[in-house]
Amino acid sequence: MKLNQVTLPVHNMTEAVNFYQTLGFELIVDTPHYARFYCADGDATFSLALDDQAFNNGATLYFEVAMLDEKVLELKRQGIHFMQNPTNQRYLWREAILLDPSGNKIKLYWAGENRVNPPWRVGGQHT
Repeated sequence: MKLNQVTLPVHNMTEAVNFYQTLGFELIVDTPHYARFYCADGDATFSLALDDQAFNNGATLYFEVAMLDEKVLELKRQGIHFMQNPTNQRYLWREAILLDPSGNKIKLYWAGENRVNPPWRVGGQHT
């Protein structure tokens, strides 16, 4: 199976669409209650669904960025606030953390070979 998309709840569609476009995603569906974005690097999509009820989304969306530190600096210059600057993690990933305008947690990260082949991988190396 191939994971195609994840849908996040948002409180304000216009604000959320602007935020994700600032991150660099291509808007491919735009309605007052639903939006979908194309991730050119990897060919996946993700979407937003308007939700006027209170929600606590416990999911974290991860976006892989090869030049992580440079991308974070670029986004900061565009007014994006990060909760955590790029930081090396004990599980061998480098991550920066931010929230979208509705409070959905996003991690921009770079893991290189450790994304699918960490030293503790079960069952041998993935090719």
